[in-house]
Amino acid sequence: MPPAEPQSVATPLTSAAIFLTFTIDAGGEDTVRALLPDVAGLRRAVAFRRPETAPEVVIGIGADAWPRLFAADPPPELHPFVELDGGRHRAPSTPGDLLFHIQAESPGACFALADQIMGGLRGAVSPVDEVHGFQYFDRRNLLGFVDGTENPEGVEAADAAYIDADDPFAAGSYAIVQKYHHDMDGWNAVSVEEQQRVVGRTKLDDIELGDDQPANSHVALTDIADDDGNDLSIYRANMPFGAPTEDLHGTYFIGYAKRADTLERMLRNMFLGDPPGNYDRLLDFSTPQTGNLYFVPSQSFLGDLPAAPVAGGAAAEDTGDAPAPDTDGSLGIGSLK
Repeated sequence: MPPAEPQSVATPLTSAAIFLTFTIDAGGEDTVRALLPDVAGLRRAVAFRRPETAPEVVIGIGADAWPRLFAADPPPELHPFVELDGGRHRAPSTPGDLLFHIQAESPGACFALADQIMGGLRGAVSPVDEVHGFQYFDRRNLLGFVDGTENPEGVEAADAAYIDADDPFAAGSYAIVQKYHHDMDGWNAVSVEEQQRVVGRTKLDDIELGDDQPANSHVALTDIADDDGNDLSIYRANMPFGAPTEDLHGTYFIGYAKRADTLERMLRNMFLGDPPGNYDRLLDFSTPQTGNLYFVPSQSFLGDLPAAPVAGGAAAEDTGDAPAPDTDGSLGIGSLK
C-alpha cells in the first residue's frame, strides 16, 4: 500500500487566502460526503485556468461532525475546542464543523475555488465565518511586526505538521483557528520600545530580544516544549485581514501540528500563563473572536472515505460498532478557570 498523501498543509505561504467555516445542517451529511472527494478536482479545474496562481486548499473536520459523516473511530485528539479563561483574557469556543483554508498568489483564484466549494455545499451547510486574508508588506501583521519568523521550513515543516507514517491517521494534521481583532488605538498609544517588549522582537529588523526577553512576551510564551523539555514546533499560516471603513484590523491565526496537544499547550501558555497568571501581553491588544479545533485528514482519506453512518447513528455493519467519541471537551487537566 502506498504511503498516505497529505493535504497541502506545510506549503509556502501565499499572498492571499480565504478561510471558510461552516456548520452542517441536519440532513446535509450526504452532500458534504459527496463534495469532500471532489474538492481536489475543483482545485485542479481552477488551477488549469491560471497555473501561475494555482490555489491550494486544506479541509478540516470538527469533532461534532466526525460521527455524522463517518462510521469510523475519530482521531484520538479530536474534540471540541476547549475554552480557556485566564481571568483577564478568554479564548472562546465557537461553532464549526468544516474548515476550508484556501490559499493562492491571487485573490481571484482563492475566490474562484471558494465559489465552487460553496456551490457544492449550498443547502447542506450554514456559513459561520468567512475571512479574506492578504499579505501585508514583508509578511507583517497589522500591528507592524513580522509574523511567522520561526516557522519551520521544508522537512522540518512536514515533521511538525504531519502525523507519522506508522499511525492509523498518517499524513493527517490537527489545526486550531482563532480570529483575532486588534485594538489599534491602544496599540498605537504604546511606544515602539514597549511594543517590542510585548512581542519579544524588534519591530524594524525582526530580531528576538535575547537576554532582555520579558517572561510575558508573545515570543516567550509561544516558544513551547514538552514535559521533558524538548522543543515542540507548529506550522503557522496566519494572515492579516481587515475592513478600513469598519475600523477593523485583525489576524487570522491558523496553526497546524501532528498533535492537538502541541497547539493547546501554546494557547494555555498564552491565556492561562506560564507560570499561571503570567499571560501573553499581546492579548491586551488582540482579542480572539472565534476558536475551533479540526482534524485535517490525509488526501488519501478524502479520496476514499470511510463508510457513512447508517440511519439512527449506528455504525455501518462492515466497520463494527465504533464507540461514540468523547466530546465533552476535556483535556484531562482539570479546571481551566
